[in-house]
Amino acid sequence: MGHVEGLRQRKKQRTRRTIASEALRLFAERGYEETTIADIAAAADVSPRTFFSYFPSKEDVVFAEVDDRLAEVADRLTQRPPGEPPMETIRRSIVDIMEALVTEHGAYGAVQVQLILERPGLRACALQRMTDTQQELQQRLHDLCPGISEIDAVAVSGIAIGGMQSVIVHCRRHGYSPEAMRHALDRTFALVEQGVSMAFAASMSSPSGSDPEPQKAAGRGV
Repeated sequence: MGHVEGLRQRKKQRTRRTIASEALRLFAERGYEETTIADIAAAADVSPRTFFSYFPSKEDVVFAEVDDRLAEVADRLTQRPPGEPPMETIRRSIVDIMEALVTEHGAYGAVQVQLILERPGLRACALQRMTDTQQELQQRLHDLCPGISEIDAVAVSGIAIGGMQSVIVHCRRHGYSPEAMRHALDRTFALVEQGVSMAFAASMSSPSGSDPEPQKAAGRGV
């Protein structure tokens, strides 16, 4: 039963990736607005109904790989080996996901970035996904390091997610090869790791790991 279920899940994942890849190919060849959901379904050899069983809209198919990888981040952060240091858990999770992102969609990575940058609706979707991911990582940091302060957790999650996302966009926009992109991500994570390690050290050295009490703005609500 488990074997059959595993095969079914892998088949569904292959279909999802095929739909996403064909969509990006068509967007590159015909344009985003000119490509219909029926066009994408036909190219992926599925029905429009099947398309909608995987993606609620044409906008969502642009983020197929992103959504898959973000789900993997959440899974990996919850599968922490006993005794693994928090920093290593974060590093392992982010590096694994970024490695996967390097090879996804190949030549169509630049198309994906261009679509997001050129269309306000897609930019808003990307920002929401990044915000959700940062909040997820922030919560996981509290789980991994109960003594970390709220501000440090916010800063660490922002550094990690924002830094990696910015470099991926840059590399894809400028057509970096997978090898060059991996090198860029390695360099980025080294910088991120320095900032994260400093934040952990500062937070753990604090007597209570607590943030200062927020002060009310003067002259208002008094």
